Amino acid sequence: MEIEQWLAASRETIEQWIKEDDVVRQAKPETVEEAMRYSLLAGGKRLRPQLVMASTAYLGLPPDTFREVALAVEYIHTYSLIHDDLPAMDNDDLRRGQPTAHKAFPEAMAILSGDALLTEAFVKMSRIQNAKAEDVLSAIAYLAVAVGREGLIRGQVMDLAAEHIDLELPDLKIVHQNKTGALFRAALVIPALLSGNYSRQQALSQYGEHFGLAFQIVDDILNVVGSSELLGKNIGTDNERGKATYPRIVGLEQARHLADDHRIRAKIAIGSEPGAEILHSLIDFAVDRQW
Repeated sequence: MEIEQWLAASRETIEQWIKEDDVVRQAKPETVEEAMRYSLLAGGKRLRPQLVMASTAYLGLPPDTFREVALAVEYIHTYSLIHDDLPAMDNDDLRRGQPTAHKAFPEAMAILSGDALLTEAFVKMSRIQNAKAEDVLSAIAYLAVAVGREGLIRGQVMDLAAEHIDLELPDLKIVHQNKTGALFRAALVIPALLSGNYSRQQALSQYGEHFGLAFQIVDDILNVVGSSELLGKNIGTDNERGKATYPRIVGLEQARHLADDHRIRAKIAIGSEPGAEILHSLIDFAVDRQW
């Protein structure tokens, strides 16, 4: 199957999983679930749950084996976007082609909907049935660290602190290993933890490291030269805020070279074993994408 077909088919599956979830299905007007539903159904690439599915296939299991994990990482990602867009953070008014949560709802409700999505993700993780209890516990701990003060939160704090400051490239790498890469790595590694396939865990972790950095570099590039219609958000905002980005530090051409380097390293990490094809195609998508 061509990667475009796989992306479309897996995205359709993930959309259906979200629509079937109680959070979305039972949402009533003027409740926190309504605000959660709004952000969850706003679209997007669904790349993190797709990485869960691709990792699961790489481990020789049906791609829907860890549906709860796929939902959990998408819920966490959605929470992070809601909070990232707030006036106290990036103060964005457009996300995925529609008003951000704090524009569509009162700001307090937007904040609470993000909080609820984060906690709902761990409810999902706690209900995983098709794995050993000790492996579920390890997976929950891994995810908590990835999105907590040592991972995503640390990266966001560092990102805010770096505005209007000329960071060195190694420091910028640390920011994005946490802010962007930690959740990507979790999406890839957690299926290995749950299936007890520790031999492939390291390969998936290394792949996720390079995938996250390549993805962020391209994200920075698209904020300079991309299309707001394709991206579903405003462009040029990084420069306006004085954010530390790869194009700002090394220039557009060198940033593209760095993304290609991480593409190569990701493919080397994962090897050419059976099941690796989708992961190879996904890193190509991450680097070559226009949205």
